[in-house]
Amino acid sequence: MSDAETLERLRRIGWRGAVLQTADRRLARVVAQHRTGYELHDGEHSFGAQPAGQFLKRGIDPALRPAVGDFVEIEHGQPPHIVAVLPRRTVLSRAAAGERYARQIIATNIDYVLVLTGLDGDYNPARIERYLSLIEDSGARPVVLLSKPDLHEDVQARIDELRQRLAPGTAIHTINGKDPASAEQLAPYLQPGDSAVLVGSSGAGKSTLTNTLLGIDKMATSAVRSHDSRGRHTTTHRALLQLPTGGCLIDTPGMRELKLTGEENLDLFADIEELAEACRFADCGHGSEPGCAVQAALDSGELLPERWRNYLKLRDEREEQATTLEAKLRRQRGGRPSERPHAPRGRRERE
Repeated sequence: MSDAETLERLRRIGWRGAVLQTADRRLARVVAQHRTGYELHDGEHSFGAQPAGQFLKRGIDPALRPAVGDFVEIEHGQPPHIVAVLPRRTVLSRAAAGERYARQIIATNIDYVLVLTGLDGDYNPARIERYLSLIEDSGARPVVLLSKPDLHEDVQARIDELRQRLAPGTAIHTINGKDPASAEQLAPYLQPGDSAVLVGSSGAGKSTLTNTLLGIDKMATSAVRSHDSRGRHTTTHRALLQLPTGGCLIDTPGMRELKLTGEENLDLFADIEELAEACRFADCGHGSEPGCAVQAALDSGELLPERWRNYLKLRDEREEQATTLEAKLRRQRGGRPSERPHAPRGRRERE
């Protein structure tokens, strides 16, 4: 097979770089991970593979192991073995559940993160802000999708609310996941060579939308509970799917917990940071201090109380996670402190 033919084959699974192959290795993409191994696709066929020994070492950072969306080098064998993970151009991750700090990769080498939220009891602007806070440092672009528009009497009010809370320019679409014509709105994000990951709560309609984009009922679906609009985990693992549009879509199980990693910038709340910079005191606690620009914005309605509360929650969580991460890195450095400078703080009036 010529290099041009190989490149065309790899583009079907989202490859964008130069062809990297040797005589005894070939490229493929991780489309699913199972307890017994990985499922890969080379642009023509899907097949099972096992990780090489270096990925099985005890104590290895889980982020170094192959993840769904990765392009990998494989060696021939029965079964083939993954011997190298190619550099990732984007990574969407979260902190894993539990007390010990660990990062869990959701998907790699993606261009868009489609955040699906139902306009029923699933609707939660604070959770959407949390998703976007995780996405902002991934390298991918967020796209907010509001499903089940027939279940809310004023859809435009929901959109207006989100536009007040989300960064200017954030793409927001209402979508009927069962209607192919409605799903065509997503075509610009799923062109040949594009990769997107679909995230959201169980019952939001991810599998239904995926089936519509595929044109076949491949993903299992189920009804949601009437009292909270939540569904069961009909999708049990992340899976990368090739779409008729030429793009790739990674469907994910519903996420009950979205812990920050500690490295977020919270750019979504840049306006609040700017307000804080305008306070009279550099260490303003944004309570009863005189000259507090944040309290003035809350009083005038410029800043929504719900958004302010969510910012504080995410900021505190980020700092807690950052402290945990620093402690982990310190242990790995043998107790040596970070080289990052920390500016001393003290109450002083701004000049």
